[in-house]
Amino acid sequence: MRPFLPKYLLLSLIVPLVATMGAVAQQGGAPPQKPAGQPATQQQSKPGGQPAQPATQQPPPATLPARVPDTSLNPDIPQPAYGPYDTIIVPAKVYDGELLSAQTIEYTWVHAPMPPAMRRRMEEWTRLRNAVYVTYPYARRAGIIMNDINSKLALLGTEGERKAYIQTREKELKKEFTAPLEQLSIYQGKILMKLINRQTGNNCYNIIKDYKGGFTARFYQTVAFFFSSNLKQPYDPKGDDRVIEAIVQEVERMYHG
Repeated sequence: MRPFLPKYLLLSLIVPLVATMGAVAQQGGAPPQKPAGQPATQQQSKPGGQPAQPATQQPPPATLPARVPDTSLNPDIPQPAYGPYDTIIVPAKVYDGELLSAQTIEYTWVHAPMPPAMRRRMEEWTRLRNAVYVTYPYARRAGIIMNDINSKLALLGTEGERKAYIQTREKELKKEFTAPLEQLSIYQGKILMKLINRQTGNNCYNIIKDYKGGFTARFYQTVAFFFSSNLKQPYDPKGDDRVIEAIVQEVERMYHG
């Protein structure tokens, strides 16, 4: 039994040595040497014999550039204090001596049913506007014709010549305006008389009286009375007829561009 003891001791020494050399050969030979000038990392052994991992240094927290104070604001208004993580920029507005965050929101359209009273006023205004648009061209034409007739009558010396000239122009005007004026409603006829007063500076009763005589003027005044109208109605652009005047100004912008 004694000859086996030395062999067993020798084998127990050779096997660990061969295993160690094989492991070194697999890793590429001897461990690399560190360059000179670099300190060796110290490893602390943990309980149990295992070496500890080398400690890694945490990078310092990022620092934001210093904010430049806004010199456009009133120096009496306190400036906001910013922290290292204040990175969201929002709009601001000065309100009551204090700088507050503000934002412009989009338009919000609110639709509601029109009240009955407002609807009636809207219908009346639409009816009046339509009547002015229909009758204003006739009133404008009437003003031009009357100015032309008056300038011609001023050159005539006798009353007979004046009547003959008026009858001639009356036939021309009837031929030109009878058909379209017959299509007007009573309401539009009332608006036309107001607009003629505006264009000529005289009401329809006095115009008929000057050209056709007082009897004819009274006759047409009676006819107008039965239609709840009045040839002597005035025109007040700053009073009762201010709405008509506003619509007329709108129409005249179409004529004058």
